[in-house]
Amino acid sequence: MLHRALLALTLAVLMSGQLLLPRLPRPLDLPPPRTVITTNPLIGVHTRLTGIGDEGYIRRTLAQVHDMGASWIVELFPWAYIQPRSRYGFDWAGADMVIAHARAQGLQVVARLDIVPAWARPPDTTDRYLDRDHFADFANFAAAFAARYTPQGVRHFVIWNEPNLRFEWGERPPDPGAYTDLLKHVYPAIKVAAPDAIVIAGALSPGPSLEGGALRMDDMQFLASLADAGAFPFFDMWAVHAYGGLEPPDATPDLDRVNFRRIELVRDLLDRLGGADKRIIITEGGYNDHPRWSGAVRPADRLRWTIATYEQSRRYPWLEATILWQFSTPFLTRSYPDAWNFVHPDGTPRAIYLAVQEYARYGVMPEVMDP
Repeated sequence: MLHRALLALTLAVLMSGQLLLPRLPRPLDLPPPRTVITTNPLIGVHTRLTGIGDEGYIRRTLAQVHDMGASWIVELFPWAYIQPRSRYGFDWAGADMVIAHARAQGLQVVARLDIVPAWARPPDTTDRYLDRDHFADFANFAAAFAARYTPQGVRHFVIWNEPNLRFEWGERPPDPGAYTDLLKHVYPAIKVAAPDAIVIAGALSPGPSLEGGALRMDDMQFLASLADAGAFPFFDMWAVHAYGGLEPPDATPDLDRVNFRRIELVRDLLDRLGGADKRIIITEGGYNDHPRWSGAVRPADRLRWTIATYEQSRRYPWLEATILWQFSTPFLTRSYPDAWNFVHPDGTPRAIYLAVQEYARYGVMPEVMDP
């Protein structure tokens, strides 16, 4: 009887181990730590890695970012991935992988936090729908994220993406008052968990209002409304999406146009509203060179103007980094979104990658022959 009992106990332990083993974090295959060598420390690029789970792909991608001479990345860390089932548990595996590999490559990570899990929103709403009943839950997630990753070198945290767009605000009209209330929940929670964290607001869709503000609220109007609502004490830095559109980066800024130097209008407005102490960071921007999209530029212009964007950024002492959209995706859409990429899904560099790499190494502008 004792022999049978011991055998049963051994089998139970083995079976429980088989059940627990897949849940245990696997050791990461990290390369030796590296430092980015670049002539322009503002160079950055937006990555799309969270949720892939392929460590080899993540390692290769971030090594290529390093080798291009970029010091910064923006990466989205969806709340829905880290707390998918409830407010009571966390799944850090995917975020751990991305951040550990970015750190090994010497990259500074700007963590974008949004995307709502199903348990934190009403049925039949989008994953951008966050109501006030769950602001505290989101703040607790953001604080836990900051507490975990600030000691690992992550200091910049973007709260939401383009809240002046109906789509990004959960298919509701943009609401500066509600976004201000969200910041009022998130900012103190993060600061308690990680006092050195830099809380970033903004990352607005640039340009005038669309459909009377119901589809997009003018970015300048949204910023002014945040000041009226008392948002300024609840963020440390302001994020801008500084796309060049169809114009070179030195084109004159204007309130009715979207171009790179619109960032100067944002700076002026921040100063007038009492935010002169707020630095600015560009978390999206750049040019598209698709041959059949109305919003694209010629490939030769994309090369020149992307390098000129990084170079012009050095003229702004209040600018933290210029992080352009987007490095790569693991798939093709076979349409214009692919033409934002710096490398192909299989890792093959595009001409834009090689041009930025040359600029970052030697500080020279590309010599591009027009077709």
